[in-house]
Amino acid sequence: MGATIGMDIVVVGGGIGGLAAALSVARAGHRATVLERAPSFQELGAGIQLAPNAFHALDALGVGVEVRRRAVFTEELRLMDGVSGDVAVSLPLTGAYRKRFGNPYAVVHRGDLFQPLLQACRQHPGVDLLADHAVVGYEQDADGVRAVLADGRRVAGDLLIGADGIRSAVRGQLVGDGPPRVSGHTIYRCVVPMGEVPEDLRANRVTLWAGPKWHFVHYPIARGELLNLAATVDDGASRAVVGDPVPTDRVRNLFHRLPPVARRLLHLGRDWRTWVLCDRGPLDRWVDGRVALLGDAAHPMLQYAAQGACMALEDAVVLGRVLGEHASDVTALLKRYNDVRRERAAFAQHVSTEIGTQLYHVAGEEARQRNEMLRGLSLPDLFDRVAPLHGSRGFGLPATTRPVDLADAGH
Repeated sequence: MGATIGMDIVVVGGGIGGLAAALSVARAGHRATVLERAPSFQELGAGIQLAPNAFHALDALGVGVEVRRRAVFTEELRLMDGVSGDVAVSLPLTGAYRKRFGNPYAVVHRGDLFQPLLQACRQHPGVDLLADHAVVGYEQDADGVRAVLADGRRVAGDLLIGADGIRSAVRGQLVGDGPPRVSGHTIYRCVVPMGEVPEDLRANRVTLWAGPKWHFVHYPIARGELLNLAATVDDGASRAVVGDPVPTDRVRNLFHRLPPVARRLLHLGRDWRTWVLCDRGPLDRWVDGRVALLGDAAHPMLQYAAQGACMALEDAVVLGRVLGEHASDVTALLKRYNDVRRERAAFAQHVSTEIGTQLYHVAGEEARQRNEMLRGLSLPDLFDRVAPLHGSRGFGLPATTRPVDLADAGH
């Protein structure tokens, strides 16, 4: 195969990363077939944070304006001392921040990110979406690659992208490193209609209350119609849990030490569900011949840097750009994608882990030192701290995106 234009690319996984990958490669002139395990294409979950690097990626995918229409543009990130109730640090997200990074910081319901990607894929003639296609592995040879379905069928292509999440079947074959690592951290999530939130508790910010081995975060989503609540405890959990319902009293009792304002917000929550957070360590090799990993299949991370979805979007953009190049060996293009993305994704994984251990869950003297260190940072210092993640526009390649004027996006 001499040129890359017009390849058939099989994308395993129809979540945010998989749809972004399919859209990216289709916009680069290829044909993408997305294989989704579930009976339909849908995104479950609640709130998600999108830093400017995510919007640079969304703009490159052609869906940035639509996501902005659904987003809440937050004005501040605020870290509170969960014991004293004092502000440890505040990062303004408006004028100087947007000028520095070229895009806003926003929060959305996961569906408000997923649906624009899904609609763009449905409208693109180069993308086919196939639900109820569970992939268990792959086969490849010199002529191509085939996704192996649970029912024995094969779906053939020139390349295969494993975007099938933290428990990826594609990764299981490519790397063979077993199940993901259980972090020992349990998170409880729910959403509350904003009409049920007292006026004095409403704020257009992401607020995080950090206490000894626990933290609580809240922010508006769904165009401000819902309040997203997430409470995490470092409880040493050793078994993976995914979305189990839990009694309201359990959550209230676990976080009874919250300061009064935060406790009032927590007590608004109901219909709580719980997850035990899992991740994996950085991976050097994402590629096996004609097969490559993307998103959580390649670099699952804890949520503490709020960069998981951002990194998947970046992966997708880089994949499309690399596959738009010409090469005599298309497997070399996948290796280039791996080489471009590996160090940046590993950095995001590392930062996510360090934030959880060094900032959010410390106690006593360590918490006092954290507060003193954070309060000593100037605004330019804070911008410099977040710049390696928030400030990237090329994601390892030369930047080609430009900021979208918020006025043009309806804000």
